[in-house]
Amino acid sequence: MVTAGDLMVVRPKRFVLPMWLVVLGLVLRWAARVCWWCLRHPVAVGLAVAAVVLYTEYGWPGLIVPLVLASAVSALWRWRDEASWWRWCAGPLLGRFRQVVVYRRAWQEAMTLCGLAATYDHLPVLPQLLRVRSDQALDVLTVRMVRGQTPADFQQVTANLAYAFGRRHARVYSERPDTPPTRTGYWALLLGWVDRLRFRDRPTLVYLVLVRTDALRPVVPPFDIPAVPDFTALPLARREDLGTWSLHLLATHVLIGGATRSGKGSVLWSLVRSLAGGITSGLVRLWVIDPKGGMEFAMGRPLFARFACKSFEAMADLLDEAVTVMRERQTRLAGIVRVHTPTEADPLVVVVIDEMAALTAYLQDVDLRKRIAGSLGLLLSQGAGVGVLVVAALQDPRKEVLPFRDLFPTRIALGLTEAAQVDLVLGDGARNRGALADQMPRWAKGVGYVILDGTPEPMRVRFSYVSDDDIRDLAQRYPAPADAADILAQVGRESTPEPARPSLPRPRRGPLLPDALRTILDTDQGEPR
Repeated sequence: MVTAGDLMVVRPKRFVLPMWLVVLGLVLRWAARVCWWCLRHPVAVGLAVAAVVLYTEYGWPGLIVPLVLASAVSALWRWRDEASWWRWCAGPLLGRFRQVVVYRRAWQEAMTLCGLAATYDHLPVLPQLLRVRSDQALDVLTVRMVRGQTPADFQQVTANLAYAFGRRHARVYSERPDTPPTRTGYWALLLGWVDRLRFRDRPTLVYLVLVRTDALRPVVPPFDIPAVPDFTALPLARREDLGTWSLHLLATHVLIGGATRSGKGSVLWSLVRSLAGGITSGLVRLWVIDPKGGMEFAMGRPLFARFACKSFEAMADLLDEAVTVMRERQTRLAGIVRVHTPTEADPLVVVVIDEMAALTAYLQDVDLRKRIAGSLGLLLSQGAGVGVLVVAALQDPRKEVLPFRDLFPTRIALGLTEAAQVDLVLGDGARNRGALADQMPRWAKGVGYVILDGTPEPMRVRFSYVSDDDIRDLAQRYPAPADAADILAQVGRESTPEPARPSLPRPRRGPLLPDALRTILDTDQGEPR
């Protein structure tokens, strides 16, 4: 009997599923997962089904004979075209193997200790490893970020991720590192649609590149000299993935920053070598300034239309005449074209400056330094569109040494002495994105970081080594035309001789004392004591 004030507990009726229905639900759930896995891995499923069928029909010979034939075809394929063999055969297989054996085993620990794991509803949430693709030197990990993360979170711990997986170098891409191929032929339209799907923008994905084997340790031999240089793709260096890095020189200025003995000469001479075909045909004019008295460039003197190495007056005149060329082209091309197209009648003028700080910061003549700075400012701000380009190298990239550093669109960072200098050369945040130019080993002469076209992430490259014998041979085979200096009528000489400076008598100076105190002392000395 229930009376007023008694506590009554009301429990809802519990609905209990029958056991057969629970088992059926679990079976259907796992069957759906298996089907989804098979759809995502059709190659593995096809190979497994083929292996079972062959073993059932022919026993062990049915497995061994296809393996031997596949190995022979793979070896022949690699011998004939190793690049495509890595891209379509070895790369996916090795990447899948390393994804299962290497990365998945340490994934949770690495993400947690590197600070990339999050917590939601009291449960850990990790970035998802979607795919690993390998080549001769790199592992490219495709990672889906946790909701709320940005690529900057991964870029800040790039070094931690590299060492977490037992590597020394790593980079993080916020966009797909590969570029869509150019399709031609009957299937171009269909393949173009497929590429549009494959290379579509995926903001939730980030690409972690780990350097498995340092392909930049061997010295890079000089590249072949093209008969007609392609100013949008001049081959200068080898990339970490064993590809070729090409410089887009047309309508840009190039800044090369690096400490002493870091390989700036390799960059400059690689550029000169790639332009050699255009130099001898008259398509390119090199105006070279070498403030070190010709120690770097005098060996290649026949290649240059203009050359100044001893007189700072001559260097200032060369820059002034480059401004004259720029002004003449602006007047002639205004309203006709927006970007100059080099021709033999109207060639590309490339002003190459070694040790630029000697002209902008260390020159003692203040008036001459201001004159040089004014000419450089005009060339850097207005010369790219009319085909008067500046390629400059220096050791110290600070603002007080190079006040117009931001006017160089293309920048290359070789070995530097301080971590802050990396961002000064390549831009803010470049070091956090993997450009460790301040940690170059001793052997890394000519190794540097460049910014890829269309992406803010740096790539590590090694520029080709051009020996003294190569330079002499280059100067002999590809000399500049005899009239290369006469681009304008008023440019009729190659250098300005050092002006005669009469020695002026220096006035005798006494001690650094005030005039009143010196008068008192002189008076005291003249009076008898």
